[in-house]
Amino acid sequence: MREYVWLECTACGARNYRTHKETRGADRLELKKFCRKERKHTPHKETRKK
Repeated sequence: MREYVWLECTACGARNYRTHKETRGADRLELKKFCRKERKHTPHKETRKK
């Protein structure tokens, strides 16, 4: 089963990307992505849609 998650910038807290991932046995997703607000690549962590 797959579910949508948001990737939130750890520097400014902006939710910049939405992606889907496998929910069974998966760890929290953390990727280095481009933040438009910071205008540089920063680590983004997974957050659930509220």
